[in-house]
Amino acid sequence: MPETARQLGGSVQVRCVDAGSCNGCEIEITAAFNPVYDAERYGARQVASPRHADVALVTGPVTRNMAEPLRRTVAAMGRPRLVVAVGDCAVNCGEFAGGHGIEGAVSDVVPVDLAVPGCPPEPEAIVAALRRVTGR
Repeated sequence: MPETARQLGGSVQVRCVDAGSCNGCEIEITAAFNPVYDAERYGARQVASPRHADVALVTGPVTRNMAEPLRRTVAAMGRPRLVVAVGDCAVNCGEFAGGHGIEGAVSDVVPVDLAVPGCPPEPEAIVAALRRVTGR
């Protein structure tokens, strides 16, 4: 469990940010919060505003057009906060590495606390990462 996660008290508000993905990871994140995998039972709840969020789930390689919005989104979050890179593209740009419109991986733009590899990662892996964050 990341040190910051201990300060969150077992419950987190999650904001998802698509920084340039193909939408595969978003589908798996949606599945992680559906009744089958039910990430909410472990204390993770999705919110619409970064101002309400403790955790940012970021997908995709960060495009040049999304680098500054991603920085602003993370800056708008309260402290303590965690950033989770979801999917191979978020972790290392995946297939898009070296692409013309790509700024870089999420960690090239904002500090990343936890990575969930996979193309796309399965809902179980996303729920497992959220459980590490909530400690539940």
